[in-house]
Amino acid sequence: MNTPLDLQQSLRALLGDARLVITELPGTALKLWLIDAQNMDREFTPDETRRILYEPPYWAFCWASGLALARYLDEQPQWVQGKRVLDFGAGSGIAAIAAAKAGALEVVACDLDPLALAACRANAELNGVQLHYSSDFFAEADRFDLVLVADVLYDRENLPLLDQFLTRGQQTLVADSRVRDFQHPLYQQLGSLKALTLPDLAEPHEFRNVSLYHAQRTHAALSLPVQPL
Repeated sequence: MNTPLDLQQSLRALLGDARLVITELPGTALKLWLIDAQNMDREFTPDETRRILYEPPYWAFCWASGLALARYLDEQPQWVQGKRVLDFGAGSGIAAIAAAKAGALEVVACDLDPLALAACRANAELNGVQLHYSSDFFAEADRFDLVLVADVLYDRENLPLLDQFLTRGQQTLVADSRVRDFQHPLYQQLGSLKALTLPDLAEPHEFRNVSLYHAQRTHAALSLPVQPL
């Protein structure tokens, strides 16, 4: 399959020698267009480092939480079978694709970054599934059975979104490896899984422990404002 040119060109604007390659994801039957691991196994120039920090190509990685959530949906397809699902902060689209593979009625990949949505399209084609796409979570109607959230809480300023997810979906399933003091009255921890980011960024070992949290809508959640905090 031909490399998606728009994504390849954007990646090379950050890292001149970088290329996307089809990567099989361990523990799954899925594959994604990801940055070649060899591109990460070198020292970056100061200019490259600056560009990566300000414009990170997060859609070119399969983050540990997304991989863990994809495996979980494969093992527990009842979460999504026959349901309308939205994948918030979809990135590469890994969770959305896993939901589609597991039998979801409809899956919307939602991300602010147009490059991430392009990556979702390319990866959906690669895995032979159909997704729908959205760039604005708050423009979506309150019609989803489940909102999937993987590796979004790396920025603590995103924590208020935990309430907002329940204004668009009856339930929320969160996968996170960053927040160690996760406390929310509506979210209950389901358990934890082991996973790593691909290509391997040699992250601290603790970031390979992915926790899963579940929330069910309540009347209090319905009364929340529907705009970002």
